[in-house]
Amino acid sequence: MRGRFITFEGGEGSGKSTQTAALAQRLRALGTDVLLTREPGGSPGAEIIRHVILSGAARPFGTDAEAILFAAARDDHLRVTILPALDAGRWVICDRFFDSTRAYQGALGAVDPQLIRSLERVTVGDNIPDPTIMLDVPAETGMTRAAARRGAAHADRFEAEDLTFHRKLRETFLDIARQEPQRCVVVDGTQPPQQVEEAIWRAVRDRFALADAPIAQVAAS
Repeated sequence: MRGRFITFEGGEGSGKSTQTAALAQRLRALGTDVLLTREPGGSPGAEIIRHVILSGAARPFGTDAEAILFAAARDDHLRVTILPALDAGRWVICDRFFDSTRAYQGALGAVDPQLIRSLERVTVGDNIPDPTIMLDVPAETGMTRAAARRGAAHADRFEAEDLTFHRKLRETFLDIARQEPQRCVVVDGTQPPQQVEEAIWRAVRDRFALADAPIAQVAAS
């Protein structure tokens, strides 16, 4: 039986890394074989492209070029990592997927929607996430968390954007969720991590009619 594909989306500092790990742990407690991955990245070729994008090296070429680079990374990630795992019956949990391209490069970067759709058609095709978990936090909260997480390190390409950008980003993710309510589940990411974990688990458990599993208690990150 083909595995399940779950993606997580949200702005910077929304808690995706913590909650993807928590969900993976709870699924594994039920005996499920889980692959935890991320975008951009998740395969050797995509990780190289990740460095190019997040370092800001591609920024001078414009948002169209960034969108194309994300698509190239996604194509490699799907072919090398995600699809083989799903075909083997594994569950795949991915930190970011095509909604991030729609939000960052599409809505905020003003990339032509036809280009975004064309890139999705070529790279993603029918490989749509079973559910997408949207972690929602105010931009101010997310940026404070992101700054605390990176410490003395430099902000990456997108963390370095101003607060107005991140406020618009939040609204764009919420708009996507409103447009696709059957796929997207919005979870309040301002709650304590264990409450966020429980809300996510209920959504996944009910979607797939799973047995219950103990709270993962994964450390926040």
